[in-house]
Amino acid sequence: MTTVGSNRVTTPTHCPVCRSTGPAPFQTVSGCDYWRCTACEATFLDPCHWPVRADEHAHYRNHENDPDDPRYRKFLSALVDPLLARLGPGLSGLDYGCGSGSAAAAMLREAGHEVALYDPCFHPNRATLDQSYDFITCTEVAEHFHHPADEFDRFDRMLRPGGWLAIMTCFQTDDGQFERWHYRRDPTHVVFYREATLQTVASQHSWSCDIPIKDVALMRKP
Repeated sequence: MTTVGSNRVTTPTHCPVCRSTGPAPFQTVSGCDYWRCTACEATFLDPCHWPVRADEHAHYRNHENDPDDPRYRKFLSALVDPLLARLGPGLSGLDYGCGSGSAAAAMLREAGHEVALYDPCFHPNRATLDQSYDFITCTEVAEHFHHPADEFDRFDRMLRPGGWLAIMTCFQTDDGQFERWHYRRDPTHVVFYREATLQTVASQHSWSCDIPIKDVALMRKP
């Protein structure tokens, strides 16, 4: 069973995604409190219910992300294909939160790009975070961010002018199904995005934002 950080009841004062004030209570599910940002429409788990890092990392080690698995590659192609269509040749990128095995990085390298890896659990080389990149991929990672606004600020610093940030995360669209939603039931998923959420993030950083397909956002730094 995942251990939560505490049982302390809190009232968050800011949205962790866009930093707007005054998030509203959304739902309580299985004793866990969720909040909704009235500005960007993000839904997030109260910090008092966050899993501790040791439990998070144990959960991640159960993920099976084989870079050679054709089904996994097909899944990631929803992000990789439209990103490749927008990239010039021979660029330099970062797969942020790549996990134990990065199929996205493999697919992009096969297309002629250089791709560095960063993951706090499996590839904790922080020197990669001091570099700049033509593109950053973040596949099935943003839902794990405890401080997403800080992460998006980091991406902005690392992206070169004209660079792309490619996000894949399951968009939260149906409040009525939230309690039963498979994505919510993952104990390491603490924040959930809508198209409007990522459009707000892009606007805050003066990026453009394109949604080529559900659950994928391609944002470009000017």
